[in-house]
Amino acid sequence: MKKVLILEDLTETRRWLCTLAQEAVGPCAITEAGDVRTALQAVREETFDLALIDLGLPDGSGFDVIRAVTEKNSETIPIVMTVIGEDASVVAALAAGAQGYLLKDTDEGLLARQLSHYADGVPLLSPAIARRIVTHFRETGPAAEEDGTLTDREKSVLALIGRGLRNADVAIHLGVAESTVASHIKSVYRKLGISSRAEASWHATRLGLRPDAGDKG
Repeated sequence: MKKVLILEDLTETRRWLCTLAQEAVGPCAITEAGDVRTALQAVREETFDLALIDLGLPDGSGFDVIRAVTEKNSETIPIVMTVIGEDASVVAALAAGAQGYLLKDTDEGLLARQLSHYADGVPLLSPAIARRIVTHFRETGPAAEEDGTLTDREKSVLALIGRGLRNADVAIHLGVAESTVASHIKSVYRKLGISSRAEASWHATRLGLRPDAGDKG
């Protein structure tokens, strides 16, 4: 029997997602979580086939759960289920390992049909999100073919903000001052000719940067 993790803080919405998962996947064992802490505990204790993950939770971000499920088992398929459709969130979620990004206000029949194909290897995207991604890549294509003169530390910062981390979290990870991180980000933006975290996430993914890449310097 398939195992499904559902992370959603609103009880009524969580019940709806449970019903949707059962319709799309068939008989399955569902583990419900209303916050990040509970979800991370569930990931430590079980291995899931599918994870439906909200992004904005009372105690943190769904990005942490996306990373946790993919690190625990590369076969788990994490799908974002959210009302947040901003470019930065979409790119950061996909960079963190999400294999789909579905908006809750998408037609319920379409959602069920998309989820039923979760194991086919095709990214699941709401039509509105697919259009935004196409537009985003058209408008924010690479400023250059390579990463130019980025230093090792700048690559590390780019990799981390590409995962959706805040400046303060990047500073803790690298053991530097938050003002130093801000300075590195300013330099990265200037060198790549970009002006937003959505674009930074795009470039981090394009360049294949990992969070532990080039922690020197």
